[in-house]
Amino acid sequence: MSPERVVVNPMPAILQNKPYRVGRSSTGLGLFATKPIKKGAKIIRYFGPLLDSKKKKDDAIENKYLFELNGRWTIDGSIRENVARYINHACKPNAESDVKPRKRKVFIRAIKDIGPGEEINYDYGTDYFKAYLKPIGCKCEACEKKRKKKRAEARADRLRLKEKAERKAQKKAEKLAEAKKQAREELQGKPQEKALQAKAKKTKTLNGKANGRHPNGDGRPTPADDMPAGAEARIAEPATLDAPRRDGTAIAL
Repeated sequence: MSPERVVVNPMPAILQNKPYRVGRSSTGLGLFATKPIKKGAKIIRYFGPLLDSKKKKDDAIENKYLFELNGRWTIDGSIRENVARYINHACKPNAESDVKPRKRKVFIRAIKDIGPGEEINYDYGTDYFKAYLKPIGCKCEACEKKRKKKRAEARADRLRLKEKAERKAQKKAEKLAEAKKQAREELQGKPQEKALQAKAKKTKTLNGKANGRHPNGDGRPTPADDMPAGAEARIAEPATLDAPRRDGTAIAL
């Protein structure tokens, strides 16, 4: 340890009677409750060497476990004895950091009841979030739920669009099939229609002749219809100049 770094009240390693343990988390290692922890209870202290920002050597130290107390003093919590460094960030945490700058101490305190087996977490703050979490994506439970919800919504949207496209395609196919059916019926009906028209015309002509109507269908009688019986013979055989009359004399023309 360099003379510039001062350890304030170092905390011993975790004891068996403590209400927490280090365990596997979704983000690696985390701190989990082993006993019920009441809201407002002090859980653990975050500790380590104090770094003085006025000293270039201390100010040059960079790691993920630096906890800033004020503009000058920062706790370097990267030491192994600092079990609190295993507490992960959460956007909706069940604990918070209780900072006491004058005493140069930080405690993690429960802000809600925490049951056995639950992971203990607190909000690391905006600066840490922007520097370390935002670039890779926050993996806390709240953010994972948001991402899961967005993925589910995206899947639902894709499914709706797919179903809409399928309905549209089916409707189009049905419309095309109906148009083809109508076209086939029209093609099949034309020969029959022509045959029926021809049959009707023939029947009309035959009926007109049977009723004594003019073949053209205008109902006018033919010249033969107006002649009395025997007139046809007289027209066909005209009288000769020397045809005798009934009284025996010749007809003079």
